[in-house]
Amino acid sequence: MKNAGYRVPGRRAFLKNGTLVLMASSRSVRLFAGEQVSGVRVGLITDLHYADKPPAGSRHYRETLQKLGEAAVQFKRDQPATLVELGDLIDAADSVEAEQTYLKTINEKLSNICKDRHYVLGNHCVHTLKKEEFLEGVGQKKSYYSFDRGNVHFVVLDSCFRSDGTPYGRKNFQWTDANVPAAELEWLDADLKATKHPVIVFAHQRLDVSNNYGVNNNAAVRKILESSARVVAVFQGHSHENDLNEINRIHYCTLVAMVEGTGAENNGYSLLDIKPDGEIRLTGFRKQKSHAWTT
Repeated sequence: MKNAGYRVPGRRAFLKNGTLVLMASSRSVRLFAGEQVSGVRVGLITDLHYADKPPAGSRHYRETLQKLGEAAVQFKRDQPATLVELGDLIDAADSVEAEQTYLKTINEKLSNICKDRHYVLGNHCVHTLKKEEFLEGVGQKKSYYSFDRGNVHFVVLDSCFRSDGTPYGRKNFQWTDANVPAAELEWLDADLKATKHPVIVFAHQRLDVSNNYGVNNNAAVRKILESSARVVAVFQGHSHENDLNEINRIHYCTLVAMVEGTGAENNGYSLLDIKPDGEIRLTGFRKQKSHAWTT
């Protein structure tokens, strides 16, 4: 895994108790100033790639169960109101039946952590399964939608579409061809216009880079996020690394993969706190770095 890059031009940054703290932009100050934000805590995990198969390279599929067990202990201690899994919950299996077994096994572990759970579709989630099969397996109705907790608005995106608009499923795609289709863009624009709350976005494929890990039309997605003037941060996975970018005053935070590396020391998971004073703090465990945006 390469070293994380932190690109925060034009911002003041300092370390506080090992956490990179970024002074909020004037837009964020105004955004929170008009609203009394109630505290919300969210557990975040990504790229578990659970599978009952031997390691491949740096990916240790079976160890995900033990790593998730450690995260579960931490989450039960800290009591997040919501748990969000940012994609690639499972890895590819040779058959639909085997894949559904992987999904059932790992989701039973997740179900014991938190009742309020949200799943972002990753490309590996639908390598063998169809979207509706994955969603049925985790008990989720839609692949993209929004929800409020307290007075914070959360958006779950689905970039698992080919450039021609065809949904991923059953090995019908190239993982580098990730796109947010026109219908979802229209929905996103309307959804953000309808909320008066600060917004946090969850994605799998990255919205801040133009390499193989990025959404092909991420500029169109970012334009909608920026035009709303309410989006504070995007949390994403897919590239398995710590990374942090700021683009037009929105923070794009990429989280480490749980599947990478062997042993507990190579685990990675985090808690996201949106605090009453408007501070947004990501507390990372093991390989996951911590960050905070403060007003």
